[in-house]
Amino acid sequence: MSPHRLLLATRNKGKIEEFRRILEEIAAGQIELVGLDQFPNLHDVDETGSTFEENALLKAREMCAASGIPAIADDSGLCVDFLNGEPGIYSARWAGVHGDDAANNAKLLQELIHVPDGKRTAYFICVTALVMPDGRETTREGRFYGSIGHEPVGKNGFGYDPLFQPDGLSISSAQMSASEKDAISHRGKSLRAIAPFVLEML
Repeated sequence: MSPHRLLLATRNKGKIEEFRRILEEIAAGQIELVGLDQFPNLHDVDETGSTFEENALLKAREMCAASGIPAIADDSGLCVDFLNGEPGIYSARWAGVHGDDAANNAKLLQELIHVPDGKRTAYFICVTALVMPDGRETTREGRFYGSIGHEPVGKNGFGYDPLFQPDGLSISSAQMSASEKDAISHRGKSLRAIAPFVLEML
């Protein structure tokens, strides 16, 4: 029996690797993950939603409709308590240019420059959406709690990982191995929550 095709609706290489690892762990051999590179005519979806769930569904719906195969997409970001949940849905483009991790991290450090350790709490959130060509859809959320450090540490991961120290650990999430991060991260939790529905709906 050939594996079911599932479109990963992202061009972010870090996310693609995380998706692939986690879904392979859950549904090895049953799902063939297809990237957007196999659909060169598909354009990026404007994230016009006001929540992570709205943006995830926007991306998954549009990519499913355009490709004709089931699509899975996520929207994720960092919410800092002292900043009233910012950068939130604007995490990837907070400093002005989409995907400029260094600029985003520099802005975050500047915003928290005089904030003491006890008030630097934050969490990553990820909402994953699965949309089927027949109109069925579902979403699942995962959260990853911790605090913001005073300088970037570590070379693994992407985004705000070098500044994020998970609760109960003395290292940043950029110092964790891929398997360590997958086990407790927001994306890992969200994908593991939606994986049974992926298998069931396919």
